[in-house]
Amino acid sequence: MSTQIVPFSSRRQLRKAGFDRLPGPIMAAGEGAAWRFIEFFTANIRNKNTRAAYAQAVTQFFGWLEPRGITELGQIRPVMIAGYIEELQASRSVPTVKQHLAAIRMLFDWLVTGQVIPTNPSASVRGPNYSAKRGKTPVLKADEARLLLDSIKIDTIVGLRDRALLGLMCYTFARVSAAVGMKVEDYYQNGKRWWFRLHEKGGKRHEVPAHHNAEAYMDAYLDAAGTWDQKKGPLFRSVDKWRRLTLNPMTRIDVFRMIKRRAEDAGLPSSTCCHTFRATGITAYLENGGTIENAQAIAAHESPRTTKLYDRTSDEITLDEVERIAI
Repeated sequence: MSTQIVPFSSRRQLRKAGFDRLPGPIMAAGEGAAWRFIEFFTANIRNKNTRAAYAQAVTQFFGWLEPRGITELGQIRPVMIAGYIEELQASRSVPTVKQHLAAIRMLFDWLVTGQVIPTNPSASVRGPNYSAKRGKTPVLKADEARLLLDSIKIDTIVGLRDRALLGLMCYTFARVSAAVGMKVEDYYQNGKRWWFRLHEKGGKRHEVPAHHNAEAYMDAYLDAAGTWDQKKGPLFRSVDKWRRLTLNPMTRIDVFRMIKRRAEDAGLPSSTCCHTFRATGITAYLENGGTIENAQAIAAHESPRTTKLYDRTSDEITLDEVERIAI
């Protein structure tokens, strides 16, 4: 990276944006373009997960341009972006391809409004059609989820923590990022009831009453951890090599590895993942007579169509229905 293009003081911002170096065409466009590029990821995109995904998409796109001799932004044409999207479809899922195209479009829009380039070369490029009526997230049946929770040995602080975390995700439909971001104060009493405060995507604060099972799991964990009075500290903490709680929060990767290990120990499918518990909770709720509207409210979804993707109550086709095929 040229220090003339990006001064040393901005390298930390570049790393924060998710890049080790600037793409060649951005560097060639000058310091104004470099700063505009960095600001797109650091000032414009606030969600760190979206920032990481978009940084990866943009890095891959400019990496694809490099061997094709594209060294300046003005050389990028709609047909090139269309060709890239076409190639990408051969190896990536449709939602991933659409996300890549969205990242490219938004970046070029940002460069246009910053007067770095006159027009957006991706504006006319169409992405692949995609319409999902049913989600692909692996779902556990209610008895499988119960088996997993009951299989966790709670004679250690790690077992108590893991049970409390999985219980939270099942009974509040919480995203893993919201769960690991919780502070001790986000489990609080209001009147006679205990509540969970979840900080969801887009900075939204979402509050859910604690299911009696989730409340019991959380109380047992916090009693053993002795962290009730550490209100500003992380709720779910990582452990050191001696399996003692640290002052650091668990990460999404920590939770993913824990779930894989717990699922294997319980003899459950290897496809079980962090999002499984969100889908499992929603499905169990609907199977027990809950409504899509209330499930949407608990899950903090913007649209009931999103909630419906997690509803697997109609996934199983009965033998009686198959026997209707009278051939």
